[in-house]
Amino acid sequence: MLHAWAADAVLVAHALFIAWVAAGALAVLRWPWLMWLHLPAAAWGAWIEFSGGLCPLTPLEWRLRALAGEAAPGAGRGFIEHYLTAAIYPEGLTRGAQFAIGLAVVLVNAALYVWVWRRWRERRERRERSRTSC
Repeated sequence: MLHAWAADAVLVAHALFIAWVAAGALAVLRWPWLMWLHLPAAAWGAWIEFSGGLCPLTPLEWRLRALAGEAAPGAGRGFIEHYLTAAIYPEGLTRGAQFAIGLAVVLVNAALYVWVWRRWRERRERRERSRTSC
C-alpha cells in the first residue's frame, strides 16, 4: 500500500512539474525571482521532449508501482491512473509528437517571457514618468 501511495505521489509531482514547465512564466509576473527556478525547468522539459529522453520520475513511478504489485501505468482505473497517467504517458506518442510538444514548450514560454518583459518595461517606464512629473 505504501508503494502505491508513493507512486501516486510521484505521478502527481510529475504532473505539477509539467504544469510548471508549461506555464510557470505566469508566476514570474507576480514573483520575478521564480524565473531562476522556471527557466531551468522549462529547458529540461523541452530537452526531454526534443531528445526523446525519459524523465527520471517516470521509471521511479513505474518501479514503485511494480513494488506495489500493480500493472504498468494506465492499467488501473483509479482517479490518478485514469486522469493523470493518460495525460503524462499518452498511448501512441511518436517522436514527431514529442518534438511538437518540445517546440510548444519553447514557443509558449518564449511568448510568456516576452509578455513578462513588456510588463516589467511598462512598469519601469511608469515609475520613471511619475518621478519626472513631480
